[in-house]
Amino acid sequence: MTAIVHFDVQIDPARRGEAARYLSETLAATRAWPGNQGIEAMVDDADPCHILVVETWATAQDHDDYAAWRQTPEGKNTLHEILAAPPSKQVYSATMPLDL
Repeated sequence: MTAIVHFDVQIDPARRGEAARYLSETLAATRAWPGNQGIEAMVDDADPCHILVVETWATAQDHDDYAAWRQTPEGKNTLHEILAAPPSKQVYSATMPLDL
């Protein structure tokens, strides 16, 4: 089943001008990971330092494999350098029937 991942980040206002570069560099590896079907970064209209990265994965396992790789020295990135707070992540892979 497809998995949708929300990766919520708060950029340090002093580093906002660098956000696009850091995100582009970090998300290039995400985009290239097997099973990644799409990724986009959404900027909060009320707070331009609040970014929601929305990832679509073929399966939750594909995302889990990617997330495990990010914990290795090879998968480490520098995004944390511009964050004002630790990021949060939610994974959605189950659906609720809405038949009425």
